[in-house]
Amino acid sequence: MDIKNKRQGTKCVQGGYQPKSGEPRILPIIQSTTFKYGTSEEMGKLFDLEAEGYFYTRLQNPTNDMVAQKICELEGGEAAMLTSSGQAANFYAVMNIAEAGDHIICSSAVYGGTYNLYAHTIRKMGVECTFVDPDISKEELDKAFKENTKAVVGESIANPALVVLDIEKFAEAAHEHGVPLIIDNTFPTPINCRPFEWGADIVTHSTTKYMDGHAATVGGCIVDSGNFDWDAYKDKFPGLTTPDPTYHGLIYTERFGKGAYITKATAQLMRDLGSIQSPENAFLLNIGLETLHLRMKRHCENALAIAEFLSEHEKVAWVNYAGLKGNKYYELAKKYMPNGTCGVISFGLKGGRDASVKMMDNLELAAIVTHVADARTSVLHPASHTHRQMNDQELIEAGVQPDLIRLSVGIEDVEDIKTDLAKALELV
Repeated sequence: MDIKNKRQGTKCVQGGYQPKSGEPRILPIIQSTTFKYGTSEEMGKLFDLEAEGYFYTRLQNPTNDMVAQKICELEGGEAAMLTSSGQAANFYAVMNIAEAGDHIICSSAVYGGTYNLYAHTIRKMGVECTFVDPDISKEELDKAFKENTKAVVGESIANPALVVLDIEKFAEAAHEHGVPLIIDNTFPTPINCRPFEWGADIVTHSTTKYMDGHAATVGGCIVDSGNFDWDAYKDKFPGLTTPDPTYHGLIYTERFGKGAYITKATAQLMRDLGSIQSPENAFLLNIGLETLHLRMKRHCENALAIAEFLSEHEKVAWVNYAGLKGNKYYELAKKYMPNGTCGVISFGLKGGRDASVKMMDNLELAAIVTHVADARTSVLHPASHTHRQMNDQELIEAGVQPDLIRLSVGIEDVEDIKTDLAKALELV
């Protein structure tokens, strides 16, 4: 079956794994660390990347690859790989093309963990990151590039600032300077946003969120569009365009063409760092993906109703949801996500930070959890939790106000969610 020409709902259900006659109907869990071969030569060819196949699950596993293929099909990409978490995906996506002495540009309105990864951790590895306002002008964005810039990074919808990135603007700037645009597409998922169609080159996901959808598994994914011409900038990306001494001088772009980026990430980074997703987690992720198109619609419907409810409440100071008319990013959201954004809302109370925390403590249906974007309604105070390591200036740059409440609207009956919020607000 040519799944590429099918619609997103069909890809969710039948993408990736397509059993042949007599094979299991659902994706099997290949719970094995190793794979047997008849001759030493066969195994040797795998280690030299001269043949396709599996020999050790730390690098690749059939269950994982079939789930990665489904996500690749949903995004409209060329190749994909699963990782152990979204953090691992964002780390690999950059470090696959950057090394000590290099530089990247990142939108300042990103998930707190991503901010720390790029602002502090990779800096210790010699990679510098310049953070820019997501609403920066094209002219100012151009000024952020350096001779050693290797990538531009952003989130399609920022967590928890809910900024909608102007993907075309950032893609244009990146390409003019000969580097790829990497977009974390976790919140809208490929059901609501397809960054490759707007010029992005690489997409990452925390599959832990909507893709799994049930708070059951931690995971990540990297998808390559196959569109960026690494050979056009050979000096800038030597890891892909010059011989790799660990594989007898193999050149990834020559051997693997459009699959070069993901092959290198697998054969090099996954080989050495080992952030593999377990086959059982991949299996559970696949079950979540089968209903992704149904759940995203309900998440968006519920979130819009709750955003409208909160915006009219006397104790609510402000509401941020791109699907809400009058929102700063409403038009951008309509452009990039015409069928809806996501189920996450941010808002603050007139009583400030203390009132926000008190209201949260009085919720019953909505749970205070670190997690976001699953079937159950949950709530979090980022300044006290996910972004706790940031100082006040960093919080402001990341679009996180001290009173900001991140509400992840689930797929329960929306009237019950309203009732829970109303009762909690009465006690503030």
